[in-house]
Amino acid sequence: MLFTLKKFLGGMMLPLPLLLLLIALGIALLWFSRFQRAGKLCVSLGWLLLLLLSLQPVADSLLKPIEDKYPTWRGEERVQYVVVLGGGYTWNPEWAPSSNLISNSLPRLAEGIRLWYANPGAKLIFTGGRAKTNPMSSAETSARVAESLGIPRSEIIVLDKPKDTEEEAAAVKEAISDAPFLLVTSASHLPRAMIFFRQAGLNPLPAPANQLAIESPLNPWERAIPSPVWLMHSDRVGYETLGRIWQWLKGSSGEPGQN
Repeated sequence: MLFTLKKFLGGMMLPLPLLLLLIALGIALLWFSRFQRAGKLCVSLGWLLLLLLSLQPVADSLLKPIEDKYPTWRGEERVQYVVVLGGGYTWNPEWAPSSNLISNSLPRLAEGIRLWYANPGAKLIFTGGRAKTNPMSSAETSARVAESLGIPRSEIIVLDKPKDTEEEAAAVKEAISDAPFLLVTSASHLPRAMIFFRQAGLNPLPAPANQLAIESPLNPWERAIPSPVWLMHSDRVGYETLGRIWQWLKGSSGEPGQN
């Protein structure tokens, strides 16, 4: 119950629902109250912020500092495990297998497979529990997609009980103890994940995937026109900021290895 409530309240505090609530409040004030100036302010502010957060230069300038903490893993250090954290998913057996990994999950899996090939003899670990109404766990879905791409099932370990990053860290600690491993997750999520894993007594090698903030050339209109793509980038900033606040409230200092 607490987990569901946390997800619901956290979701409502992300940019799009929060700004829609602000605009709705403004409309309600304009239509049903005498507070016309307050209503106009709410609508105007909500619209302006929604516009700005939907522009590539704004969204990616907010996201880039979060994503840039750890570079893409190109090290030569050998590991025994490649751990890929769970993300968005569904399960429809009629779909192409990879279509079941939504948003951040497929890039994580792809990077995990790349690193698995770079570490002969390593095991590929997928984490993530089952969504409320889904018959398949996130970890098992990722494992099946990896199998469809040629990874032998014997090389895969599934940890399908954890519901969040903190529980994933505890499950990995129980499964592999102090063995060296690469930690694969979205670049924006990795700083927060590293704190949880180090607090669990682990020393992961950071391996970011799914980088979103774009510095490379784009067409001028792609930078100038609002898009849900860039709003999604702003959403990641909001999500990770809320996650760090929650970490801090639970006693995490933000410094690796400290409480």
